[in-house]
Amino acid sequence: MTRLPAEVDVAIIGGGPAGLSAAAELKRLGVASVLVLERDSEAGGVPRLCGHSPFGFREFHRPMFGPAFARALVARAREAGADIRPATTVTSLGPGPRLTVTSDEGVAEIAARAVLVATGAREASRAERLIGGSKPGGVMVTGALQGLVYGAGARPFRRPLILGTELVSFSAILTCRHASIRPVAMVEPSERIVARAPSGLLPQVLGIPLYLATDIAEIRGGERVEAVVLATATGDVTIETDGVVVTGRFRPESTLARLGGLEIDTHTGGPSVDTCGRSSEPGFYAAGNILRPVETAGRCWEEGRAVARAIARDLAAPAADRGATVTLAEGPLRYVMPQRLSSDGPPALNELQLRADRPARGRLSLRAEGREILGHKVSVRPERRIRIPLPAGNYPVQVVFEEEP
Repeated sequence: MTRLPAEVDVAIIGGGPAGLSAAAELKRLGVASVLVLERDSEAGGVPRLCGHSPFGFREFHRPMFGPAFARALVARAREAGADIRPATTVTSLGPGPRLTVTSDEGVAEIAARAVLVATGAREASRAERLIGGSKPGGVMVTGALQGLVYGAGARPFRRPLILGTELVSFSAILTCRHASIRPVAMVEPSERIVARAPSGLLPQVLGIPLYLATDIAEIRGGERVEAVVLATATGDVTIETDGVVVTGRFRPESTLARLGGLEIDTHTGGPSVDTCGRSSEPGFYAAGNILRPVETAGRCWEEGRAVARAIARDLAAPAADRGATVTLAEGPLRYVMPQRLSSDGPPALNELQLRADRPARGRLSLRAEGREILGHKVSVRPERRIRIPLPAGNYPVQVVFEEEP
């Protein structure tokens, strides 16, 4: 492998669906040098360790398993002319833009005309969820489970309990089935399953007991998990198990962006961006699940391509518009993204994306200078995608949710 270049037109941090689709699109648009920096030993992102379908409908017009989908994304970017460097970690961002990276070659500095941060999101750990008890082996997030099963061919436990009912939680069930692992239960703190139907049928079909309005109060065990104590509405219940899979509650992998001085939105946990994916710092862009937790691989792929088109335009004619702000009023909505509206060229992020943190019914509206410019009645649930068309013009907008009594 040749040495890392000292200068490139565009450097992309993260070799998942967003970063790889952006790389292929930038090359298609004629950008001379595009460098993808991936810290893992292989590019492809999370789908690389998802040994199940469906992936690929939007991108390749056919159903694919995760590893095949990841390989196809890498191949498409390489065939377009992108330079993909796995096992290469970006350690700092600086003005210019400039990157400091480490690899087998040592430490290097790279100057770029533009940098796309596409570092994705991660699941909340046991510690972040404040789950009590002892600290035995056999407690892991879905990504670690997938790495062990699909990456190492291991079977870390035989009868685990799965915490959570987001889409990734059902992916954990499929990963368990691949390794002949039989979950003893699925637990959801809310009163309803988070993922959309028909996901909720999977545990029923497979004979996995589903506990709603239930959380893990305590994990017990020595070297390995031996049991969990569940907190239910009628009291504590102890279930014998040899592992716990802690799923979902994603958060953007934004530490690098934060340390690099990019403005971080307190609601999403990712960089604040305008409708073209531009961050608060000149030359830095963001796309994919670093912007908000969490969307599917297909949507991240689509978003990476769209932001790539905005980057290519800016390389030809730099934008000067900072953009008007989009803010949230008090209520059940958890975040809005993008956080700024820009009038510089067609939007890459062509809708406002929102999520709620609790179930609610009411009127969702956009307001500018106290005047409603868009509004309709909605029913929202946690982690369900809410989309609003971008308002015309470039003026501050507030998103308001008026709950029904």
